[in-house]
Amino acid sequence: MSPSDIPPSTKPIKPTKAELAAAAGLTIDDVLGPSIEVLFCGINPGLYSAVTGHHFARPGNRFWPALHRSGFTPRLLAPAQQWELPSYGLGITNVVARATAQAAELSPEEFREGGVRLARLVGEVRPKVLAILGVTAYRTAFAERGAAVGPQERRIGETAVWVLPNPSGLNAHWTLDRIAGELRLLRESLA
Repeated sequence: MSPSDIPPSTKPIKPTKAELAAAAGLTIDDVLGPSIEVLFCGINPGLYSAVTGHHFARPGNRFWPALHRSGFTPRLLAPAQQWELPSYGLGITNVVARATAQAAELSPEEFREGGVRLARLVGEVRPKVLAILGVTAYRTAFAERGAAVGPQERRIGETAVWVLPNPSGLNAHWTLDRIAGELRLLRESLA
């Protein structure tokens, strides 16, 4: 799909430097629905996502292509189409709600507080799986130093926990195909 194939309402916007700077500290809404099977959890919104109000919105982020390649969605969704996810049994939240330019700006305490908030949210939404997109975020939020990508021993109530690679373009040692492969393993485990 080329940019000209995306309907105008879903084309990415190009925030100005001033808009990006003003987005620091903002939050974006979770994408939730009544029957969520998998609740994907990013680390925290980037400034680009905070400006747009869409999760994983920065061009170059591989979440949306990996989600499609893994078979979770029948077509490639643009970030502005995130509200379609609940129709596929999917949702999105973040470990930490506040937007930053880099996750390195977050404190360990914010991650730990995010882990507590996530446990509460999972108790309310009750997905089959909480899928955290970032091993370091998971390790810090849940005090699981040895955690690796894949299914975890930890459960939150009846909800299984998986750790997936961070899809940010900055996480260059994970290719799109490898990220999609990890998401596919999760999807196949649901069958």
